[in-house]
Amino acid sequence: MEVTLLGTGAPAGLPRPDCPCAACATALGADARAATALLVDGTLLLDLTPGAAFAAARAGHSLGGVRQVLLSHPHDGPAVEVPAGLPQPGRVPDGRELALLTGHRVRAVAMDAPGTGYAVTGPDGRRLLYLPPGGAPAGLENGHGATQTYDMVLADVVGRPDGLAKLRAVGAVGPTTDVVAVHLDHDVPPGRELRRRLAADGARAVADGTTLIVGVYEDVPDVPRRTLVLGGARSGKSVEAERRLESFPDVLYVATGGTRGGDTEWASRVSAHRERRPGSWRTVETCDLVPLLKDDGPPLLVDCLSLWLTDAMDAAGAWDDSVWADGGERALRARVRELVAAVRASGRTVVAVSNEVGSGIVPATASGRRYRDELGRLNAAVAAECEQVVLVVAGQALVLRG
Repeated sequence: MEVTLLGTGAPAGLPRPDCPCAACATALGADARAATALLVDGTLLLDLTPGAAFAAARAGHSLGGVRQVLLSHPHDGPAVEVPAGLPQPGRVPDGRELALLTGHRVRAVAMDAPGTGYAVTGPDGRRLLYLPPGGAPAGLENGHGATQTYDMVLADVVGRPDGLAKLRAVGAVGPTTDVVAVHLDHDVPPGRELRRRLAADGARAVADGTTLIVGVYEDVPDVPRRTLVLGGARSGKSVEAERRLESFPDVLYVATGGTRGGDTEWASRVSAHRERRPGSWRTVETCDLVPLLKDDGPPLLVDCLSLWLTDAMDAAGAWDDSVWADGGERALRARVRELVAAVRASGRTVVAVSNEVGSGIVPATASGRRYRDELGRLNAAVAAECEQVVLVVAGQALVLRG
């Protein structure tokens, strides 16, 4: 089964008309995108968008062989004239299946937002799933409609990463599923940053006019198993770490800072973090990271190693110079070695957050300098065991490794 993407952008296209944002200003050339529309084997058109006939011609195809036009948007889609000879657009009711004379079968997938998704099975038995903008499949928690793994999924990965998580949870998306992001809008700067974020989700984007063969495995970068996200205060490092796992189900969020009873400012920070997390994630508050790293289980997000070090230094008495000299340093080094060894041996997907310190004012106290130095050593040791290391500055992620 062959799919030509006549467009890959949001309903308004990219750049959006009259939008002054930086993403729209740089969405030029190959990064400019028309509204998403798919031509399947030259006979089935999913979403009729402005200029579809010209887009097909530019891609070396014709709409002359189209026998069925189906709409996915929550409304009737962008206002367009139906080109001469093209069937009137329609919509399959949720749960119903349409059999085409060409040998394709199209089943309408219920969504958790207005709109219709389509599961298409080709004459060769290959299966693709196409989802509308802003929508994710509904009813998958019980496994309905997800008894097989799709060969290709085309979905709003940037806008609804939780939809991809739902598909992964029920096995509808597997390791060899080609996940292609469509309905791309100005939420993410185009080009390198878009590719970087999608790669962390195990997905990719292609240019308008690209023809894909369903079932042909594409070399999408593997999701890094261990990632260290570094950054200063309020740099956006926690947001970056959370974003990396929001398309995966059953994430275990490990908060190392505790609740700090009576500290209202800290409680406000904790609350803001909780509100950002997907509802399917679980949270545990602990600094005992080694057993979690040794256990098998869902992805682990540790936020953050800086507070873990504070707890470890408390336990070792490392703030006191005499205790530090009389065994405290050795005790802390042993704790760090144990943690680093657990990171190295862990079979889980791990994303760890830590503060990058030492680039500013030298602390005035010996204990402050000791903490700065030990955190620098800890970050370097953990980074050495990670496939990817990212430094976040002013909300921008700089890939240092991977």
